[in-house]
Amino acid sequence: MFDSKKPSAAGFWDEGLTRRIKALACAAPLQALDSNKGSLSKVDAKVYHLAEVALHTIDQVTVAMDFDSGADQEQVLAHTARFVALQAPDRSEKEHRAVALHVLQRLINIGTVDRSFSQVYGAVDNDGVYRRLTFEFNLLVERAGPDGKIYLRATDEAINVLVGALDTDVESAQIAAEVKLESLIKRGRLAEAKLAAEQARYRTVQYGEMLRQLLEATTRNVRAVDWEHEVPRLLQNALDHIEDRYRAEHHILTNISKARDESDEEQHKQRAAELVVIVRDCIRRHMQLQTRLLTAGDLFRAEQDRQQFVEPPRTAAIDLHGQLLTPMLGLSARDATTLGAGFFRDASGVRRSSVLGLPSLVTRLLRPPAERQRLGGEIPDPDVRRTEEAVPFTLDDWAATDRLLSLRHRPRRLSRLLMEAEEIAPSTADLLVHRAVNAFSPQANQRRLQGDPDVLIAVRTGDPLDLPRFSGDDLLLQTVAFHPADDSTAPHDNDGLSEEVPS
Repeated sequence: MFDSKKPSAAGFWDEGLTRRIKALACAAPLQALDSNKGSLSKVDAKVYHLAEVALHTIDQVTVAMDFDSGADQEQVLAHTARFVALQAPDRSEKEHRAVALHVLQRLINIGTVDRSFSQVYGAVDNDGVYRRLTFEFNLLVERAGPDGKIYLRATDEAINVLVGALDTDVESAQIAAEVKLESLIKRGRLAEAKLAAEQARYRTVQYGEMLRQLLEATTRNVRAVDWEHEVPRLLQNALDHIEDRYRAEHHILTNISKARDESDEEQHKQRAAELVVIVRDCIRRHMQLQTRLLTAGDLFRAEQDRQQFVEPPRTAAIDLHGQLLTPMLGLSARDATTLGAGFFRDASGVRRSSVLGLPSLVTRLLRPPAERQRLGGEIPDPDVRRTEEAVPFTLDDWAATDRLLSLRHRPRRLSRLLMEAEEIAPSTADLLVHRAVNAFSPQANQRRLQGDPDVLIAVRTGDPLDLPRFSGDDLLLQTVAFHPADDSTAPHDNDGLSEEVPS
């Protein structure tokens, strides 16, 4: 009988399908390079196979990765440019480097905010409901090394692209690669053995990268890593793994050396020599990984002590008197003003913009209007008082200064005139000073247009003015007529300055 019930989604879905979908997603950026060759400006990229260049680039980064540092970008570009030159030897070296740089930047995914790739895939949850999820991953990342230099590192997804798998157990994949390598060597299939050896090395790098990430997370926050159960179990498994791999790799190295020495073919010897280099590199990486595993516990205890007993950060208070006021008193007014303005500008913080933001504008527009009083508030009565304008100088002061400044026939010093004015009244002397200062740079043309017959001028004598209430430069004052008068009276009193009559 046909069962009309809705079939369970669990029967149509398994974890292997999800892993294969993710594997296709990791390979998609490499395939997109050949599909979007037109993005290479001023380069005819039809002759290049960019997916091969991308795989070669990931290979160079993975092999050059170390536990502390990664691959140098310039060295990776140089190796990749030589590989690109094999595809188009008739093109220029500048074009080869441009193609290599384009592929490297696409693998890093430069131009995006978080520099990560994303792929939407489906999965069935525990309730049997199909849901769409987003798988975000990176292929090559830029990380700072211990010396502060930026290095390239290959992620787990990039290494899985090289070996053609995804989300596999690192240790089991490593063991399978070693067994496969040993079997191929015994049968003399060195070409396939080289490929298996390279895959084994990739897995070794991936295992070290996983441990490095755990130790790096510990240095940032020791509570973010499970050092009670997960990490000790991982460290013990890793040490057992290294011990087994060390024996296997030395056994493989012995078989490779024997195959190299017993072979009479030149190509066979060359492939065996290449295998020796790869296996020795795997042994070196395992020894480096073992050193890190043995010191991981010490690093955890040191970071635990540092993060537990470190003092909270303190912000040093500024001593305004000792650090600002006292140094400013020894500066000039211009330098002190610049220094003070800069300090108070920085100390006041960020100035709030006067332009309303959209949330504030909407809030104000939707705010209900406030209730207003119909008649408004009480208006206070203004306090109006009649004030009399105080005249600083009287008519007598003006008449007295007119008599003293009647100097058409002879110039006189300001100091002599002030002494005479002080005998009349202090206000007369004050008015005389005002009129003498205005005469130092008189508006002669304006006075002439107004119809004034003469103008009072003043020049410096070079002597100081030293009186009880006045000080400064002494002036020589004289009234000059706009039209020459018929009076031929010669000057008879120049206050001792017979040659200082201004012209």
